[in-house]
Amino acid sequence: MNVNLTQNKNLKLFKIISEVAHRNGQSVYIVGGYVRDLLMKRKAPTDIDFVTESSGIELAESIAKEINPKLKVAVFKTYGTAMFRHNDLELEFVGARKESYSEDSRKPFVEIGTLEDDQKRRDFTINAMAISLNKDNFGELIDPFNGLQDLEQKILRTPLEPLQTYSDDPLRMMRAIRFASTLGFNIEEKSLEAIKTEVERIHIVSMERIMVEFNKIMLSEKPSVGLKLLEETGLLQIILPELTALKGIEDVDGQTHKDNFYHTLEVVDNISENTDKLWLRWTALLHDIGKAPTKKFVEGTGWTFHGHEFLGSKIVKHIFKRLKLPLNQDLKYVEKLVRMHARPIALVTDNASDSALRRLLFDAGEDLEDLIILCKSDITTKSYAKQTRFKKNFEYVAEKIKEVEEKDHIRNFQPPISGEEIMEMFDLKPGREIGILKEKVKEAILEGIISNDKEEARNFVIEEAKTLGLNLVS
Repeated sequence: MNVNLTQNKNLKLFKIISEVAHRNGQSVYIVGGYVRDLLMKRKAPTDIDFVTESSGIELAESIAKEINPKLKVAVFKTYGTAMFRHNDLELEFVGARKESYSEDSRKPFVEIGTLEDDQKRRDFTINAMAISLNKDNFGELIDPFNGLQDLEQKILRTPLEPLQTYSDDPLRMMRAIRFASTLGFNIEEKSLEAIKTEVERIHIVSMERIMVEFNKIMLSEKPSVGLKLLEETGLLQIILPELTALKGIEDVDGQTHKDNFYHTLEVVDNISENTDKLWLRWTALLHDIGKAPTKKFVEGTGWTFHGHEFLGSKIVKHIFKRLKLPLNQDLKYVEKLVRMHARPIALVTDNASDSALRRLLFDAGEDLEDLIILCKSDITTKSYAKQTRFKKNFEYVAEKIKEVEEKDHIRNFQPPISGEEIMEMFDLKPGREIGILKEKVKEAILEGIISNDKEEARNFVIEEAKTLGLNLVS
């Protein structure tokens, strides 16, 4: 079969590559994800991989020189690869190779090989197809493992025996689930069973590499597809046991609670319909993480999870550290929203005070909208009437918060009077009195005793200072 490249926007580039390879007496093929996405008519990726049955470095340097003698080529001699950027593309060239693996590493022993050897080492048949750019068969699809058929049937299958494929490089288990989640493919049964068998091999993969794949699953259209597969294969138990601990329903005297694991997956899917923010999706994933250790049955009340938000926010940091996730503002954001996710629910009443709304606004700050999105996503009742009512209630709270914000300007609140000004008013040096007075001003504003106004704050400080035995400097 020939792939029609005449309408491809990179045709001119492919012709140059073909010409240079022919002049060098080298073969050249497009391989990997670019071929798959081209055949699927998906948006073409900006990185293209090429294989030659000789030196990839030599071919890359020749092509770069042909395009522009000033092009810089990055060479990685250890791996026999070279790459350079051209326009908005990243082009990588490698010599065809065959690989063998040791028991304790996913780094292969590499030998020079043929195109067929190179295709055999690929993870899935849909990624093992190649398009020839050679003069005598330009555009021919080389598909020894029926990848095109698997592409049409939306099946993920390994070119070789799946047990061997996943044992050699266990990261492929994560990639299989990532492709299933992002492409909407089914993992072939034999392949799925092989992942379950080889699941413990994931321990030899660095957590950073695992998280790259995990985050791609989290960013897929419906993350629960991948998360369920991770759970089914046993990978999730290894990566995120705090999440699988939420699985199951307990019954005491006919009183049960919902399965918090499957509820969490619903929340993640709900939030994914409204945001592409990775860390907001992570917040949905971890929002109930404190429920397993706080679960308790109370006679006359039923199942309780008191303090799960606070404990959950503490657990988040341990999870981020273990999973090598960022320990910067992204962590603080997730901790904050996990800690606060039940707060708006408590305000879903007609008599929610302005003071409570001001405090929510003060604590949430610029993340208030994301908090509301999380709360709405947390509604997983199957009753349409209940769902509609709950969402309307949140809209009502959001509207009341907006009114309070317009009136009191609490968001990203800065005290209307600074510590320096207080020191100057009472001729003080830095000390505990300054902190006490600033805290009293903040509380007075949040409680509605004074407005967020400099003059009111100043007068309030003068009165409060008297209780501390401080006198205004005339």
